[in-house]
This record gives sequence, C-alpha cells and structure tokens, in this order.
Amino acid sequence: MTAAVSYLEGWRLRALILSIVAATAGYLAFSLWGGWNEVVAAFVQIGLVGTLIALILSLMNYALRFCRWQLYLSQLGHRVAWPPSLRIYLSGFALTTTPGKAGEAFRGVLLKQRGVPFPATFAAFISERLSDLVAIVLLTLVGLAQYPQARSIVLAGVLGIVVVLACLSSKTLLDWLHRWASARQGKLMALVTHVSEMLGGARRCHRPGLLGIATVISVIAWGAEALAFYWMLGWLDADISLSFAIFVYALSMLAGALSFLPGGLGSAEAVMVSLLVLKGMTMPAAIAATVFIRLATLWFAVMIGLVALIRSRHGESPAEETA
Repeated sequence: MTAAVSYLEGWRLRALILSIVAATAGYLAFSLWGGWNEVVAAFVQIGLVGTLIALILSLMNYALRFCRWQLYLSQLGHRVAWPPSLRIYLSGFALTTTPGKAGEAFRGVLLKQRGVPFPATFAAFISERLSDLVAIVLLTLVGLAQYPQARSIVLAGVLGIVVVLACLSSKTLLDWLHRWASARQGKLMALVTHVSEMLGGARRCHRPGLLGIATVISVIAWGAEALAFYWMLGWLDADISLSFAIFVYALSMLAGALSFLPGGLGSAEAVMVSLLVLKGMTMPAAIAATVFIRLATLWFAVMIGLVALIRSRHGESPAEETA
C-alpha cells in the first residue's frame, strides 16, 4: 500500500491541498457575499441537533454508496475486505473537488496493491457515476412539474444516461474492439485495449438485476441528503414543500455534474440559490441555506476523505493486513 500511496506525494499532494484550500477560500468568499452575519445566524437557528441530523444523513449516503461500490467490485470478480476497502473508498472523497469527480479514480492506485486491475476500478467508477446520474435524474422528476423551465437540464442528464448505456449495450462490439486492439502494438492500442476492458466491466455492472439494485441504493442514498436539505429549510422557517426541496437539491447536483467543474462548485450553488429565491427566500437566507447543506454534504465528504487518505499514507493496521 505504501508504494501506491507514495503516488500522492510531492507536487501531487501539494496540488491536492492547494485545490482544497482554493475551493475553501471560494466558499468563505461566497458566505461573505451573502452576509456572514446571516450565515452564522442560520447555523445558530439550525442548531447542533439539526447539524448532527444532516451529517448523519450524509453518512448514510456515503455508507450506501460504499455498499454499491462493493457490489460492483464483487460483480467484477474482486472481493476486497470491507475495512481496507472502506478506507480506500473514503480516500477518494478527498479528491471530490476535481472536475467530474474524476480524482476519485485515485482509488484505483490503492486497489491496484490488492490485486484489482485498473480497468476493473475504472469500470466500477464509471458505473458509480452512471448510477448517481440515474438517481439524480429520477429525483428531479419529483418536482419538475413545479419548475418546467428546468426540463432542458434534466433532458441533458437523460441524454447522458442514454449515450453511456448505448456504449455498453453491445457486447459483440466491445469484444471485437478488444480483440482488434490487443492484436496490435503501440501505446494507443494499449489504451484502446484498457478502455475496452473497462467498458466491458462496466457492462457487467449494468445487468438488469444489478442495475435495479444499484438504482434503488442510489435513490435512497441521494434522497437522504435531499431529505436533510428539506428539514434544514424547515428549521430556517422556509415555506418549501418536500417535493420541491428534493427537486432543488437534485437539480443543483445535476447542474454541478453536467458542468464538470470541480465538485460542481459554483454551478450547483447558483441553481440552488436561484430556485430558493424564486420560492420566496431572501438572498442572504438562500445563500446561508446553500452554504450549510454543501458543508454538510460535499465538504463533510472531503474532510472524511482527507482523514482516510492520511491513514492510508501512514500504512494499514495489522488487522487490515490480514483481512
């Protein structure tokens, strides 16, 4: 494991820390823009109990997504013991603030030391992103009728799902592509070979039965954070229905994902604030609500990921070594 974790040393580690610091500074500026007093007042109004509830629901989201991750690895023929696999999975959250969450693919570097090849890890990674996208799109349908102007964003999400599923639908084509690239030399052909293996693995993760289970897990996972958002709005005395709160949260996550900005930063917040203001919240209150829920979901995950990554850099416990 040490050799794998050493990959995130030197300039790579400095770049990661710099990206997190820059994003955090941006969030502080965002809070100040909305009025620091209003943000602090919102946190006080939500209170310790409300904050704990929001964090617990976020932990539920992470736990369910980890169970889905284990299902994907098992489907790909790689059973990794839960303790080290959980730490590796959480380590990926430290790189959530990368474009399209691509940095989470760093898990492959750690899993490689446990005999899981890169194509399998990337297949699981692609399957995760697709499953998340399906769940988010489904959740937007809960309140889309209340804001039909968002149909174009939802349609873009649906189109993304269709395109990926179309790429995974033909086993014959994927097998032919793998044989064709494997029979040739060169770095490009090697890359094509790995990509075909990755797509073939992702195809295995989207068999009807597993696809159904993964979709249910994903909807519950993201629905938990949407529920935390709804309760938080209630604690702030906002008159917003459950269906519209779920819609706002899901649509902002979808906008963030489609923007491919690091962690969806900026685009997700813009959509969330705009829709909350549309429903009658003041700008400072909407910004305060947005800052709180993003801290309790996105930034809470980044913090947990950093702790898990630091543990990885300091080696494994004897129990994990023998797991």
